[in-house]
Amino acid sequence: MEFREFFKDRLRELRKETGETQQQVADALHIPRQHYQKFERGENLPSLEKFMDLAKHFGVSLDYLAGWTEERRK
Repeated sequence: MEFREFFKDRLRELRKETGETQQQVADALHIPRQHYQKFERGENLPSLEKFMDLAKHFGVSLDYLAGWTEERRK
């Protein structure tokens, strides 16, 4: 599976697990909702800074968010 496809699915899965809306995650990352939506649609990938913010927000490792491991925390 292509990284972009995997990442958008992992991101959506994490957001739904926390019960958050796209707007709530976007607000936590200090980005417009439309920008976050592009991550979940696979249209854009986050910058390294936002990738790290996403991992911190969802309480998972960067490796888990990237799909390099199934272990959520190290």
